[in-house]
Amino acid sequence: MKSKLTPYYIDLVYDACLKSFWRKKTLRNFLKRCGISDSFLASWAPDETKRDFLDRLFEKLPRTEKGRAALLQIAKYLMEQRTFPDLENWEDSSIKIKQAHDAVTKLRIYHQQQEEEKRSEEERKRAREEFRKRQEDIKRSQLSLQKLNDRLNELGQKIGTQKAGYEFQDWFFDLLDFFEITNRKPYVHNGRQIDGSLTLSGTTYLVELKFTSEQAGASDIDSFYRKVTSKADNTMGIMVSISGYSSIAIKEASGERTPLLLLDHGHLYYALSGIMGMADIIERVRRHASQTGEAYLPVQKFTI
Repeated sequence: MKSKLTPYYIDLVYDACLKSFWRKKTLRNFLKRCGISDSFLASWAPDETKRDFLDRLFEKLPRTEKGRAALLQIAKYLMEQRTFPDLENWEDSSIKIKQAHDAVTKLRIYHQQQEEEKRSEEERKRAREEFRKRQEDIKRSQLSLQKLNDRLNELGQKIGTQKAGYEFQDWFFDLLDFFEITNRKPYVHNGRQIDGSLTLSGTTYLVELKFTSEQAGASDIDSFYRKVTSKADNTMGIMVSISGYSSIAIKEASGERTPLLLLDHGHLYYALSGIMGMADIIERVRRHASQTGEAYLPVQKFTI
């Protein structure tokens, strides 16, 4: 039972307890089943009324943890009552039973209200906690994306250098890790340098990264195309050229059933801004390639 032992709740328990039993012996046995100690029950003097005894008991119970537990147990047993055997066979039994029934009903109603309020409060607490966690996740995400953004901007100052090219490789796979995209970092196969790969929706993409101040040209596309088509049938390729592509390069990469997708700095910053996840960006470009045969779709046309 989750109910709070408010003064009103205790009064309702007291009233239901007083009106549910007429004989002292029956009330004593009931209280013993609820956990009231034998020593306290033994203090009930023969000339002490039920009301006076319950006054003493209910004044003491809320003071201790054990007493509060006993109070809740008393309330539980009282609310379970559907008949009142101790009130039968008296001249005014009908009155006594009605009073007991009304007292227990009031207790049940208030108890249910408390339970509902408790559940509502717990739901509100869960909602607040979930919102707080989401905000923390968003904040962590924004901080991590900001760090990735800062790193890319710093690399931009060294664009075209061999060192920056290697650092861009590390940066790109950190980006994939952030978006939880399965990937393999750069490796060499049959003497050919592969800038890495990623797997998305069951498709493996070889990755080609170009961190140069010049646009990727037709020769870059041709070389990468040969790498991709020499692999398994379901292999595709993603080229990321920070400076974009010449019109001839885009034309060479495009065509019916093209295995290539072309990304540039716009796609990277789209991900870094948090507008779309990297997986969604790749899927959007692939969908466009499947529908049109065009390997390149700038982010400015994503809504088209």
